[in-house]
Amino acid sequence: MIEFKNITKIYTENQHKILALDCINFSIKKGQTIVLKGASGSGKSTILSILANMTRPTSGEVVVGDTRVSKLSDDFSSQYRLDNIGFVFQKYNLISSLTVTENIVLPLIPTNPSEDYVASRLDYLLKLFDILDKKDIMVRKLSGGEQQRVAIARALVNNPDIILADEPTANLDEKLSNEFIQNLCELKKLNKTIIIATHDPLFFNNSIVDKIIEIKNGKII
Repeated sequence: MIEFKNITKIYTENQHKILALDCINFSIKKGQTIVLKGASGSGKSTILSILANMTRPTSGEVVVGDTRVSKLSDDFSSQYRLDNIGFVFQKYNLISSLTVTENIVLPLIPTNPSEDYVASRLDYLLKLFDILDKKDIMVRKLSGGEQQRVAIARALVNNPDIILADEPTANLDEKLSNEFIQNLCELKKLNKTIIIATHDPLFFNNSIVDKIIEIKNGKII
């Protein structure tokens, strides 16, 4: 489903070139859960950014399904993300002045769906993540675990095939981290392809993970 072919990424900062990724190659099958393992600055987040086509590789090619993602124009890149990618952020990125319902349905706005479709997706996700009774509550009043479930529901509202999670447990205690892993189990049952960038050891020997790709200084080791 996903192929990284000879991906190199070089950033220029203050006239200095920084090699973020050095000829990266890997493939991921549909429905797999993959962990990108490595210390901060190793290149994990750059891989996620390139996969979402928010960052262009300096050289090489990314293919998702039949789409050469790294060759898409900016307009088609936005549509690609909308159709294919769900994001789970480290700090949730919820809008505190909106309710649970409003936060979850936000990604649907650009697609102008019918009210029936919105209601159906919302009801399904609220039940899936056990937050139906929270639907009209402002997200700032929720616990950390509840906010994370809202964030995952928002990532799924467009029914994307690929879920990207960047250091999702970095701000969580062990209890909430284990809750997050249980939520991933639900996503895996839906045959979602899940890619997690993390250095949290909770993921390294977990049965939910199909493959670990270890990265150091921009290289797969």
